[in-house]
Amino acid sequence: MPADPESGQGPAAADPAQQQQQQQQQQQHADGRPAADKPTKRYRRTELEEEEAKKKLLLLEEEGDEQYEEYVPRKKRREADEAVLMRLQGLAGPAAPEGDDDTGSEIDDEDEEQQQQQPASKAARPASAPQQRGKESLLVQTARAKKEAPPESATDKVLAEEADMMRHITQKQALRAAKELATDTVYTRSMSTGWKPPAEPRGWSARKAQALREQFHISVAGDNVPPPLPSFALMKLPPPIASLLQQKGIKRPTPIQIQGIPAALAGRDIIGISFTGSGKTLVYSLPLICIAVQDEMMMPLEGGEGPLGLIVCPSRELANQTVEVITQYTDALKAGGFPELRVMLCIGGIDMRAQMDMLKRGVHIVVATPGRLKDLLTKRRMNLDICRYLALDEADRMVDLGFEEEMREILSFFKSQRQTLMFSATMPAKIKTFAESALVDPIEVNVGRAGAANLDVIQEVEYVKEEDKLAYLLDCLQKTAPPVLVFAENKRDVDAIHEALLLQGVDVVAVHGDRDQLERLEAIRDFKGGKADVLVASDVASKGLDFPGVQHVINYDMPEEIENYVHRIGRTGRSGKTGIATTFINSRQCSESILLDLKHLLKEAKQRVPQFLTALHDPLEEMEALAALSGIKGCAYCGGLGHRIADCPKLRSESKAQERSKKDYFGSGGFGGEM
Repeated sequence: MPADPESGQGPAAADPAQQQQQQQQQQQHADGRPAADKPTKRYRRTELEEEEAKKKLLLLEEEGDEQYEEYVPRKKRREADEAVLMRLQGLAGPAAPEGDDDTGSEIDDEDEEQQQQQPASKAARPASAPQQRGKESLLVQTARAKKEAPPESATDKVLAEEADMMRHITQKQALRAAKELATDTVYTRSMSTGWKPPAEPRGWSARKAQALREQFHISVAGDNVPPPLPSFALMKLPPPIASLLQQKGIKRPTPIQIQGIPAALAGRDIIGISFTGSGKTLVYSLPLICIAVQDEMMMPLEGGEGPLGLIVCPSRELANQTVEVITQYTDALKAGGFPELRVMLCIGGIDMRAQMDMLKRGVHIVVATPGRLKDLLTKRRMNLDICRYLALDEADRMVDLGFEEEMREILSFFKSQRQTLMFSATMPAKIKTFAESALVDPIEVNVGRAGAANLDVIQEVEYVKEEDKLAYLLDCLQKTAPPVLVFAENKRDVDAIHEALLLQGVDVVAVHGDRDQLERLEAIRDFKGGKADVLVASDVASKGLDFPGVQHVINYDMPEEIENYVHRIGRTGRSGKTGIATTFINSRQCSESILLDLKHLLKEAKQRVPQFLTALHDPLEEMEALAALSGIKGCAYCGGLGHRIADCPKLRSESKAQERSKKDYFGSGGFGGEM
């Protein structure tokens, strides 16, 4: 049996040393002192823990009370926070003594000594050090930020409100293909075409190129902008195209062509903004023809292939006119020994069999309207597998007409990156911001203000009562020689004017949206060919159509949007010629907002402002400082100069239309309406 070390029995108990040790332990117990060394069972882990505990105790003894934090009850902490908050809001006097503040117990002894050495004025200051601010609550920090922020003026409030409205308006899904959005495909480099300007323009300094742009009133925005080329010879166009331009009397490019054609030939994405009649069609047509010729010479198209380039227009008449312009240059190339380029017109209202026959042969260029193009792509009659060039003419009009979703679906049929060009005479900020989402490293080329009227048009505004308009129209037709173009807002007025002029023996034709497509094309052909002296049309003929011989445009009524007015009067005064635009207005038909827009537009173009427009109360005359601060004159939504975006009639009408379209068909019938 093993011996018990605590009982003292056994063989080990006979040792005199152990007996003496036991006597000492008994004596210590009798004196009330613990035994120094108990002969207990010990482990290595226990010894290590004891050593670590001794080290920690020594460290605490060395540090002393430097890190000691006194416990503060929750009630006192709340009272201290409330005192700090009241002091920041200016409701209380100077800071409370340090002994009553909870922050005093959280500061080191060294910080307390430094605070005692500071002046009393600094000690009474609210806590502002980063160490103390980090310990404050969010409520205290918010109160301090509001107090320290400068007071917001009325102008700042208006600017903030307008910025918020524009942010909500432009929060649309990017104008990109569905596959690109799903896979988050982002192109960062523009396409390469291999074209380069001649050596001399490439060697121009940035200052010389900018001086040339300022000479022609061209403003550009973007990176690595190609130099402007003031002659067609520097653009390296094929000789047959250069000869045809000379035959047409086009000896030098217009300002939008000086900068736009080199950028398009270099493969850059473009937003082109220029006044009506400035030659925007050639800016996107000539580069596309050059690209198609190059590809056809390298690898000819086979049956069923194509197109290489796509041009989308908002109206059928504009698409037909664009095809006529492009065909002239492709025919000249064919006559000059270049390969044949096939151009297809893809619009609704005409037989689709002719379009199918051309697609079977292979097509190089397609000019289309969104509806028919979407129909052909959806039915797999046409594909965009090798298409790498896309031009949108009157891009803002397509968005206004509701073609946004159609354009997004059309973009989904592209298989790879494409060069995109957008052009218009009126490009409001909300359309431009939305359009930039579809472009890659774009260049913005602007000649004049977006939405400005053509300075070659003499604008005359007459106050005419509603019942006297027809009689006054006959007088205005005698101001200039035919042909004359008459615009009316609705189709009923177009038919009424057409019948009245026919009764007066005038050779007149009419165009509006309810007429058959062949009849519309025939009417425009007769008017351009000189068979008809007067064309009466709705706004379907106001965008992009070119009538070279028209010297006089008559607005039978004022349109509801100032953009349509700019496009209407732009049918005259084209290609540097002078034209006249006469507009009938009256208080019953025109709103005050559109009259203010017209007043500012006349002032900008340095035209005569009638007395009845001058007498209108103009709130914008008192808000010149607001326009200077925001950098936007007038409305950022529609481009009108007579109002701000908060009072935009176009935005208001579109909001009402959206509300009507969101009718609750299930619950609108009251009880039982769900059934």
